[in-house]
Amino acid sequence: MTSRLLQRSLGSPDYDGIRQALRDDTSTPVIDLRGLQVRVAVLPLFTHDGRQAVRVSSTRPLTHVLVGVDSATGGDVTLLVPEVTAPRTFTLESRDDEGLVGTAQVTVTPQRKWNVFVVHHSHLDIGYTDPQGTVLRHHLDYLDAAVRLARETASWPDDARFRWTVESSMPALRWLAARPAEQVEAFAALAREGVIEVTALPFQLHTEACSTEELYRQLRFTAELRDRFGFATTSAMHTDVPGAVVGLVDALDAAGVRYLAAAHNWAGRSVPYLHGGDKLTRPFRWRAPSGNELLVWFTDTPHGMAYMEGNTVGLTDSYELADDLLPRYLAALATRGYPYGPGTFGWQGPDAPREPYELDVLHLRVQGAHADNAGPSVVPASIARTWNERWAYPRLRSAVNSDFFRHVEEHHLDRLAVHEGDWTDWWADGLGSGARPLGYVRRAQSALRAAETLHTLAGADATEQIDAAYDKVALFNEHTWGAANPWEDAEEAGDSGGLQWTRKSSGAYDAKDDAADLLHAAARRFGAAVSGEPVEGTLASFAVFNPGTTGRTDIVRAFLPRDVVPADVPIALVDGRTGEPLAHHEEYVHPDDWPTRPIGRHLHAVVPCVPGHGYVRIDVVRGEGQAPEPVRLDPSGVIENEFYRVSYDVGAGHIGSIFDKTAGRELVNGDAAAGFGQYVYDRYATAPHFNHLSGHVGAHDRTLLGDRAIGTHATIVKAERTAVGEKLVVELRGKGVDWLRTTIELHRGVARVDLTYQLAKQGTPAKEAVFLAFPFATGPATAWELTGGVGGPDVPRVPGSAAYMLPIRHWIAFDDPELTVAWATLEAPLVQLGTIHMPYAPFPPTLDHEDGTVYSWALNNIWDTNFPAQQQGETTFRYAVMSAAGAVGRRLGTLAAAGLTEPFAGVLLRGPAADPTLTYVVVEHPDVLITSIGRAGAEHVVRLQSLAPEPVETMVTLPGLVSATVSAGLRHGREPAEVVGESVTVRLPSCGVAAIWGTCQ
Repeated sequence: MTSRLLQRSLGSPDYDGIRQALRDDTSTPVIDLRGLQVRVAVLPLFTHDGRQAVRVSSTRPLTHVLVGVDSATGGDVTLLVPEVTAPRTFTLESRDDEGLVGTAQVTVTPQRKWNVFVVHHSHLDIGYTDPQGTVLRHHLDYLDAAVRLARETASWPDDARFRWTVESSMPALRWLAARPAEQVEAFAALAREGVIEVTALPFQLHTEACSTEELYRQLRFTAELRDRFGFATTSAMHTDVPGAVVGLVDALDAAGVRYLAAAHNWAGRSVPYLHGGDKLTRPFRWRAPSGNELLVWFTDTPHGMAYMEGNTVGLTDSYELADDLLPRYLAALATRGYPYGPGTFGWQGPDAPREPYELDVLHLRVQGAHADNAGPSVVPASIARTWNERWAYPRLRSAVNSDFFRHVEEHHLDRLAVHEGDWTDWWADGLGSGARPLGYVRRAQSALRAAETLHTLAGADATEQIDAAYDKVALFNEHTWGAANPWEDAEEAGDSGGLQWTRKSSGAYDAKDDAADLLHAAARRFGAAVSGEPVEGTLASFAVFNPGTTGRTDIVRAFLPRDVVPADVPIALVDGRTGEPLAHHEEYVHPDDWPTRPIGRHLHAVVPCVPGHGYVRIDVVRGEGQAPEPVRLDPSGVIENEFYRVSYDVGAGHIGSIFDKTAGRELVNGDAAAGFGQYVYDRYATAPHFNHLSGHVGAHDRTLLGDRAIGTHATIVKAERTAVGEKLVVELRGKGVDWLRTTIELHRGVARVDLTYQLAKQGTPAKEAVFLAFPFATGPATAWELTGGVGGPDVPRVPGSAAYMLPIRHWIAFDDPELTVAWATLEAPLVQLGTIHMPYAPFPPTLDHEDGTVYSWALNNIWDTNFPAQQQGETTFRYAVMSAAGAVGRRLGTLAAAGLTEPFAGVLLRGPAADPTLTYVVVEHPDVLITSIGRAGAEHVVRLQSLAPEPVETMVTLPGLVSATVSAGLRHGREPAEVVGESVTVRLPSCGVAAIWGTCQ
C-alpha cells in the first residue's frame, strides 16, 4: 500500500489536497471538452503600472490569449489586463500547436487592494511534539535565530525585513535571563525598534482553569520588560485554544495590553459556526462588563487550521507557491463566508452561512514549518521582498503582531462590531481528562489566597514565594496536557506521552504542596504574631481565621499536639468573646496507628459569626470529662440539623430528599431522570488510540452512547452523630471504578449540606465519562461564577461560544421568588445544565431537558490527542448546597462556595491573643469580595472583585490606614485616594477588580 493510498483511505488530506481544494474553489471552468479543462480565476493582483491579473490554468499546456490584451503559454499562466472599475468582459482563446482549442467570455471584476500583515511566530506547545524541557530549549534556540535573522535582513526594504513575534512570553523571559548582556541588549534594541515583539501571555492557557488573581499575576512581567528593557507589551496572542474567559479582557487591559490575536483550532471537536459563530467578525472589539475593550483579530476556517493559514498558502515554501495560492485565498475571503469549504481538512460538517470578509487588510500568521513548535525562517520575509518588487497589491508586510492592530485602529475601528461577555472554550472538556491533578490545582488556588493573606497580617512579605507558586499553577493550566499521541511512552517526539504527562501532572502536585507549605508557614507566623502571654487556667488557644469576605458560622478543624496538651487531659473549648463553651468533636491520632504522623487530637468545632478576614479566639481549658464518642445512628439513611433533613435512598443509590426545614420545601426533584448525587458512568462506542479521532466522528443522536450505568449496591457504612453534627457514609459499586464512596455532612448551626464523593478510578483507554447528578426542584439556573465575571442565561456571550457545557469557577445559583438555591463545587469545574450531551459534535442531548438539574462532569476520557489517554487512582470531588428565602443568587453562591474554597483556619497560639476577635479589613458592599491581602514593600495590598452586574461604589476599612492609592486592575494604574477615618471609597466597574495600596500605622 503506498503512502498516497493510505492518505486517501484515511480521509485526511495533506497540504497538496488542501491547496488543490482552494484552487478549485476559487476558479471557474470556462472550457471543458474531450478531457481538456481550462479554468479562470480573477484575482486581487495588481502590478505597479496599474494592471490586474487573470489566472488561467489548463490540464495541459496551451497558449492562452485575452484577445487584444495579453497572452502567455503554459499550464498555469497569469494574464494582465488594465485595472477595471466596473465589470468588463474579455474574450479568452486557448490554442495549441494545431490551432484554436476553445473560446470563452471572461468577466473581469474590480478587486480589493489588500494589505497583508505577515506575522511570523512559533506556536508554543509546552510538550505535544517533544517532552516539555526539549521544547522549551528549542524555543530559546529560536530566539537566537530570530536575533541573527533580524540583523541579516536589516538592510532589506522595511516591509520585507525579518520580524518575529514571540507568541508566548515565557521563552523570552527565560532567554533574557540566560543570555550574555550584549545579546540581551541586542534583543531589547530590536524589541524597542519593533522588529521583535514579546506578547503578553506567558503561554497559551486554558483560561477557564485559572483563578482571577492567577490571570493578573501571569501578566506581571510586562512592567519589568517596560522598566528594565524599555519596550512595552501592547498585544497578546491566543493560539489553538478555542475560547477564553471574559476576565481575560480586564486582566490584559490592566497590563496595558490593547490587542489580541486569536487563532482557534477547532480540531473537529468544536462547531462554533453552528452556535452563532457566523456572526463573529474577524476583527472585532471584545468588551467586558467593566467596559474595558480589546481589539481582537480572529482567524478562523470552518474547521480550524487558523494559525497555519500562512503556511497553507505557501508563505514558508516558496515565492512561486505563495504567488499561486495567496491571491486565491484573498479572493475566497472576499467572496465566501469561509475561505475553505467543509471537509477540506478531513473534518466533516455543514457549510455555515456567513458574510464574506469586508475589509482590505489581513492578519496572516505564518510559522517556519508546517508544525507546532516550529522555528523561525527567512523564507516569509524573502517572499515578501520578491512579492513587493513584482506586485503593488496585495502589499505584504513582514510584521509583528501589534503592527496590524495599529493599522486597523487607525483606519477601521469605527466599522468593527462589538461583542460582549465570555468566549466559552470548546476544549474545556479536556480539563476533565486529568481530574485528580486539576483538583489539586484548584485547591492550591484557594490555599494561596489564604496563605498570602495570613503572611501579610503576620507582617511577612511572601510575594515572591506566592508568585512562584501561582506560576506553577498556571503552568499546569497551560493548554498542552500531553503528547500528540498521549497513549505512547517513548522518550522523545510526539509519542512521549508517558513522560509528558508525568511531568505535567507532577507540576500540579508540586503546586498543591507549595501552596500547602505556604499556608502552613503563614499559619505559624500569624499565630506567633497574635499570640499573647500564657494565662493560668488556659491550656492552649486557637485563632480561628475566616479568609472569606463575609462573616459566617462554620466548621473549623484544628490540631492540638500531644506535647501541648497531653492526650489523657480532658478539654473543653470556650469562645473567647463570650466565655461560652463550644461543643467539639475529637479524633485522636494514636501512635500505634500513625507512628509516622504528629500525635495529638484533631478538633472539630462549629464557631459562630467569625468575621470575614478576621479571627475569633478559642481557648482550650480543662474539661470535666473526655469528649463524647460519636453516636451511631439508625441506619435508615436520614441525618439532619436545624436547617436540613437529608434522606438517602439505599435501594436507588442516591439522595432521595433534602428538605429545607426553614422554608418547608423540598430541594430535590424526585421526578428527575437521575437521582440527587447519583453516579452516572457513560461509555462511548468509539475506539481509543486514534489521533484526532473526534475529527472523524459525528454524533447526531445517541448512537455512539455505547453504555450508561449508575452506582449500585449502596451500603451505609457509617451513620453517626457527634457534638458538631451528623454524618452519613455510603459505599457503592459502579462501572469504571473499584469503589465509590459518598459522604454527606450536616454541621450544627451551619445552613449548608456538604457532599464528598471519592472514587477509585480504574484506568482504561476506553472512551468514557463520569457525571454526578444534582436535580433541584427549581427553575433554570440564573447565574454562575466565571473567571473574572458572572455568567447567566441572559448574560451576553461572544458568538460561537461553546453552548453544551460550562466551565465554571465554583458556584451556580437558582434564583426563585420564594427560595434561592446555590450549588458549589471545589475540584470539578465542568457542568452540563439540564441534560447530558454526547461528547462529539454537534453534541446532541441524551436525556430530556430538566431546568433545575446540574450534571457535574467530574471526569472524562474522550480526547484522542494532547490530553491524557486515561486516568486512574483515588480522586475526590467536593460539593455544597445552600438555600435561603429572599437571597440574591450570586451572594448565596459565594457563601456556599466559601465553605469549600475558604475554610476556616485554626491557628494554634503560644498564649491567648489579647483581642478575643479582630477584623483586619471590611468591605461595605455585599457584592464586592476581598480575594486576598498582600504586601508591596511597606504597603498592604487589598485585592477586590465585584460580582455586581452594574458599577458599584463601596467603602473599605483597614484599621490604622493613613494613606492609600487605588488601582483599577490588581497591579497597575494607581490613583491617590482620600482616607477618611481609616476608610477609603473604591469604585468598581461591573464584575470588575480593583486593589487598594495602603499604608497602615
